[in-house]
Amino acid sequence: MTQLNGEGDHLRLEDVRVRPYGITDAPRLRRMSARLSTASLFTRFFTGTPYIPETYVRRLDRLDHWNHEALAALLDDDIVGIAEYVRDRADPHRAELAVLVTDPWQHHGVGRLLVGCLARMAARRGITAFGADVLLENRAALSAVHTGWPLARPSYEDGSAIFRLPLAPTAA
Repeated sequence: MTQLNGEGDHLRLEDVRVRPYGITDAPRLRRMSARLSTASLFTRFFTGTPYIPETYVRRLDRLDHWNHEALAALLDDDIVGIAEYVRDRADPHRAELAVLVTDPWQHHGVGRLLVGCLARMAARRGITAFGADVLLENRAALSAVHTGWPLARPSYEDGSAIFRLPLAPTAA
């Protein structure tokens, strides 16, 4: 998928590489804030923050890459998207899913790419379902959930749609 952004640059999903988030990625994650609107930050963190919260950056610095995993989508030296799961301690076959994509890269397949890669990793690690809390005004995320999991039906709580998203089993 190729499209021009407002500055005449081509956005090509083929140019994006995905890899596990690493201990040297904190500066890249902080720089990502410059390419996120307040609306994007609000729908991810459920709070009116003008930048990616430092507590989030520090939490990602302590990933164990098993119960808490994150993948980064990079273009050159910049993170254009990040997806993570956190395994539920009470139900280790379930994990909470969260995705954040920079505004220029939204609607270009980065989120779908990240979630697909993360889902395959999670399934190999014994996770059978993702949980996702999506604000009702986040139409893009609701649409993505319905595209990836057309049979998923949410419950509703405090302005959010709460989904259980089953993962496809992996071959042994």
